[in-house]
Amino acid sequence: MKVVIQRVKKASVTSGDYSAMIAEGLLVLVGVAEHDEIKDVNYMVDKTVNLRIFSDSAGKLNLSVRDIGGDILAVPQFTLYGDCRKGRRPGFESCADRVKGKDFFDVYVNGLKAEGVKVETGLFGKEMAVELVNDGPVTFIVES
Repeated sequence: MKVVIQRVKKASVTSGDYSAMIAEGLLVLVGVAEHDEIKDVNYMVDKTVNLRIFSDSAGKLNLSVRDIGGDILAVPQFTLYGDCRKGRRPGFESCADRVKGKDFFDVYVNGLKAEGVKVETGLFGKEMAVELVNDGPVTFIVES
């Protein structure tokens, strides 16, 4: 499993009539690989809510999204597993299939909610427009 975690002042996603937005917190792009297991999802839930990437009163990155009472906008993004090493068109052989990808994304989102964090989501398998105000900028790529 791979996530791109961006610290944001605000973020939103729209797709047709659907929209979701958050205030301060994290925009998380979520990719699921064919070899991922539930333990990978659990690792990512823990890492996402506890990663200390917000500044404390001394300006040090010592606070998590949970510590600041921030929100999370989780957006499914299978292209995180696009392989661009050969040719000019990415290959997606290592991506999970649609069923597994959606199931694992849902488990991830439910895990975040179970941790007591407010979570909004993008739509799995849909074209979306994502807007954000990156804070810092602070961005991390985390893999299980």
